[in-house]
Amino acid sequence: MTAISTPVLVPSRRVSPLLGVRHTMTLAWRSLVQIKHNPMELLDLSIQPLMFVLLFTYVFGGAIADSPTDYLRFMLPGIMVQNALFATMTTGFGLNIDLTKGVFDRLRALPIARWAPLAGRILADTVKQAWSIALLLAIGMVLGFRIGTGPFGVIGAFALLLAFSLAAAWISVLVGVLVSEPDKVQIFGFMVVFPLTFTSNIFVPTESMPGWLQAWVKVNPVSTLADALRGLLVSGPESGPIITSLLWGLGILVVFAPLAVRAVRRRV
Repeated sequence: MTAISTPVLVPSRRVSPLLGVRHTMTLAWRSLVQIKHNPMELLDLSIQPLMFVLLFTYVFGGAIADSPTDYLRFMLPGIMVQNALFATMTTGFGLNIDLTKGVFDRLRALPIARWAPLAGRILADTVKQAWSIALLLAIGMVLGFRIGTGPFGVIGAFALLLAFSLAAAWISVLVGVLVSEPDKVQIFGFMVVFPLTFTSNIFVPTESMPGWLQAWVKVNPVSTLADALRGLLVSGPESGPIITSLLWGLGILVVFAPLAVRAVRRRV
C-alpha cells in the first residue's frame, strides 16, 4: 500500500506594501476594539491626566504663580508632554503581553506581513495618544486655559507631540521585548520618565532652579518639547524649540527603532 503524502501549505511572507498596510490597519483596529473588553486601559489614559491637571492647578498653582489660571497657562503644555511620554509605555506593556501570551506566535502563522503586528500596535497606541492629548486640552479649556495662537498652532502642537511620542515609543518597544514581564515595563517608565519630566521646566520655570540643575534642564528634551508646545498653544518663541524637538525625536528614532526591530526579530 502506497502512502499518499499531503503537501504542507506554507503561508507566503511576501506581501505587497499596500497589503501590509491593510494588515496593519486591521491589527490596529483589533487593539482598539480590545478597549471595549478592557475599559481600564482607556481610563488610565483619561483619569491620570485629569488628576494631574486638577492637582497641580489648584494645589500648587497659587503658590507657584499668581493664580491657578496663570499657572495653568504655563503648566498645561508641559503636562501634555509628560502624559504623552508616560503613554508611550503602554506600547511596550501591550507588546510584552502579546509576546508572553503567544499572540505574536499565532500571528506569525498567518499569511500577513511580518512587520504588521508591531506596526499595528504602534498605530493603535498613537490613536490613543491623540485621544489623551485632546482630552487634556479639553480639560484645560474647561478650567480656564485659553489658546493664544490659532487653529494652525493647535494642529502643529498635536502633530509635534504625536511625532515625538511615535519616536519615543521605540524605546518602549525595545524595553517591552527585552523584559520578561509587563510590570517591568511600567517599572522602567517610572524609573526613567519620572526623573526626566520632573527635572525639566514642565512645572516650574528654569530660572527658579539651582544653577547646576538649570544646565541639565536647558538641554532636557522634555523642556524643549514643553517650550515648543507653549509657543504653539500660548505664545512665545516656537521655531527654535520645534526644530530642537524634531532633532531629538529623529535621534531617538534612528537609535532605538533599529535596536527594537532587531530585538523583535530575535524574540519571535
